Parts: sequence; structure tokens; C-alpha cells
Amino acid sequence: MDSFNPAELSYVPSTGVRHIHETPLIAATDHAVKGYGRIVRGDPRAFPVEIVPWPALGRRPIDKNTGDQGGVTEGTFTAWWSGDTLYARNEAVNDRYLFGWSGWPEQARADGPTAPRKHAYLWRANYHPDGGQLFFPAKAQSFAVPLAMPGDDVKPEDFTTFVCDGTCGLYIRPGIWHGPIIPLEDRVELLDRQGRVHARVSVDFPKEFGCYLASPLQRTV
Repeated sequence: MDSFNPAELSYVPSTGVRHIHETPLIAATDHAVKGYGRIVRGDPRAFPVEIVPWPALGRRPIDKNTGDQGGVTEGTFTAWWSGDTLYARNEAVNDRYLFGWSGWPEQARADGPTAPRKHAYLWRANYHPDGGQLFFPAKAQSFAVPLAMPGDDVKPEDFTTFVCDGTCGLYIRPGIWHGPIIPLEDRVELLDRQGRVHARVSVDFPKEFGCYLASPLQRTV
């Protein structure tokens, strides 16, 4: 079992609501993820991760060959269920997360044995304006991730949860909203490749919409 210190959390979760918005659930195929990103087959380290230059603040443009020099970093991304709680650790950027629960957080167990799950109740999602992000399963484990198209007026109903069957990876383009990696079993370990600078813009579902984003967890593939 993975050890986890709550004091290390990168973000404190928002709770206290009693409504959910359930997303559609579809298989992650080349056609289904078009616009959101790409399905990754073969060597994930050979797949190009987009780095987006910083935007100009006024009429003067960013100088050529600047603003996109941070490059790509990589590391192991591990997500796991402990009790009724979904945790994750991203070694590429040294972050620790509590992403959600399999029911209302007030009744959720933070550790111990897991139980059958129908949904992941998620409290946040984010996008990276400065670069793409690639997840590739290290041990052929399946996982799910909710995605939505760009726009700061994003709403819970804009999200769809995609299921990856463990045979390939998923590349998410810059600006695409994504929720957490959700293991369909108790745990998933992936190679994560992303922009080294790693800017992040987030949506807090309980605070902004009075609900959790609920991703169904049955297999579609």
C-alpha cells in the first residue's frame, strides 16, 4: 500500500455539497479523442509533447525562439484508491493530490481496504496553457480520465470521461481541461511527460457549481 502524508497535499479539496453531475463514459479511441489529443502507441518517449510560448501582454510580440524553452520533464505518475479515497503522486513535478472519493467525502474512508466503486466523485479539474501532457501505462493497466474542450467558461456538463484499456497511452493537448487519472482497479502507474514549467488553471466544482463531477467507472472496452 502507498504511504501518504495529508500534509503534503498540493491542494486542499473542496467539499460540503450533496449533488453530482455524472459525465458520459466512452472508450478512448483515435476518433473519440480527436480534438482533445491523441492515442499514443509505441515508444511514449518518442512522442512529441507540445510546448506553447508564453503570450504577449501588449502590442509587442514575444521575441523569436523565446518563451518556450522550458522543455519537457517526465516521471512516474501513480494513482490509487485507499479506502474510499483517490490519491495520486506525480514525480515529474513533485506534486501530491487527493482527487476524489467513491461516495460523499464526509463518509469516505481515507485508508484501509477498498470496496467496489461505481463512480469517482471529483472536486477539481485543470488545464495547462503552456504545454501538453502524455500518460502511458507502465504495466498495461486501464484507467479513466474526464476531458473537456478549452474555455474558461467550462461547466460540468462539458466533460466526458474516456476509458483507456491499458494497451496504449493518452496525449492531452495544451488548453484541454482534464480531471485526474482514475484507476479502474485499485491502482495504476504511468509514465507522465509534460511541460517542465507546468502552469495550471483549475476549476473547483463544489465552489463554482455546487456539485462533484462524477465519472462512471465501469469498463467500456
